[in-house]
Amino acid sequence: MYPGIHNYSEIGKLNKVLLHRIGPEVEGLVPDNFARLLFDDIPYLKVAQQEHDRFAEVLRENGVEVVYYVDETAKALQEQSVKEEFLNKMLDESDLFSEGVREAIYDYLIAMPAKQMVEKIIAGVKKDDIPKVETKSLADFITSAYPFYMDPMPNLYFTRDPGACVGNGLNVHHMSTATRRRECLLLRYMFMHNKDFAPEGSQLWYDYDDPFSIEGGDVLVLNSETVAIGLSQRTSAAGIERFAENILHKSTFKRVLVLDIPKSRAFMHLDTVFTMVDYDKFTIHPEIEGPLRLFEITLGMDGKPHFESLTDSLQNILKKVLKLPAVDLIRCGGNDPMAAQREQWNDGSNTLCIAPGTVVTYERNYVTNDLLDKKGIKVLTIPSAELSRGRGGPRCMSCPVNRDDL
Repeated sequence: MYPGIHNYSEIGKLNKVLLHRIGPEVEGLVPDNFARLLFDDIPYLKVAQQEHDRFAEVLRENGVEVVYYVDETAKALQEQSVKEEFLNKMLDESDLFSEGVREAIYDYLIAMPAKQMVEKIIAGVKKDDIPKVETKSLADFITSAYPFYMDPMPNLYFTRDPGACVGNGLNVHHMSTATRRRECLLLRYMFMHNKDFAPEGSQLWYDYDDPFSIEGGDVLVLNSETVAIGLSQRTSAAGIERFAENILHKSTFKRVLVLDIPKSRAFMHLDTVFTMVDYDKFTIHPEIEGPLRLFEITLGMDGKPHFESLTDSLQNILKKVLKLPAVDLIRCGGNDPMAAQREQWNDGSNTLCIAPGTVVTYERNYVTNDLLDKKGIKVLTIPSAELSRGRGGPRCMSCPVNRDDL
């Protein structure tokens, strides 16, 4: 096993994964802030934590080292100067109007040990946490009814999105929504200051400050030569181009496949409609097959990006880049359109492959799970009554750091 960040496939045996155990941040959700915080519902925390703990347990039972966002970020903040810089960056991104409020939050958080500070930033800083902050501006007065000074980060348990480990490097993403942007700062400090997570020599393919949106649910590492990226509601063409130019110049990867998927909340990221489950097998949501447009980015002889529109079918393109005689696209929900829609909404296509032909799925997606089983895929199911309320499955909830090569 290679140390550190090493991820050249979607299906190689998973050795190390980065998770965030869902926490009190979801109890900051109320119907009034659903749109602001990108939720449709409120998970019941106690049960959601039990479900997430079972997810981590299944991974450990299968030889995966599980590390957590809070712990890995806290390791990065052991030097006081780094801790102070991190907190100031976090406050810069927290939409604070008043210098007095900012100073009060800074003093409140910086006094905490690093781990507690990170936990509190994720949970959100309520106005009740810091009493007697004087209102000094009209903006403070207008926003006084809102309960938080710093919003919670309820989306962080979907650790796939803030970044992606690709090859021997990392993307720290620019999220498409302001609500999720601060999550990426945690990962950026892990990369810069936590050598357990990112040893010397780890590459940075995309950075937090890059101006174009890209999110990890759209990034699939098909093999050591090919990365597939979804052009989606959350990932922009300019972000894909910036990532492709960096990785094609500085790594073994030879092409970036771009899959143009419908721009809707139901199909938020590529991995909600398409994932790899074995050497030659993929799950796919049938509704994207017809309208799917495909493009390829490679480097030309002059070292500049070369763009090509691909007219062949997805199956034929996958066969070619994976050097296989055939590939099998397994339709989420089978041939039942209602089952397909229902199970895609509950992330039936969002499988996490932990070894060739072995996947973790939500137990509620029984139609798709049965199809996978009949195709010879070993299916490890986890409960998901509460976790699924956040609109993301096992792949969304995991950031693979290290896999065996195929």
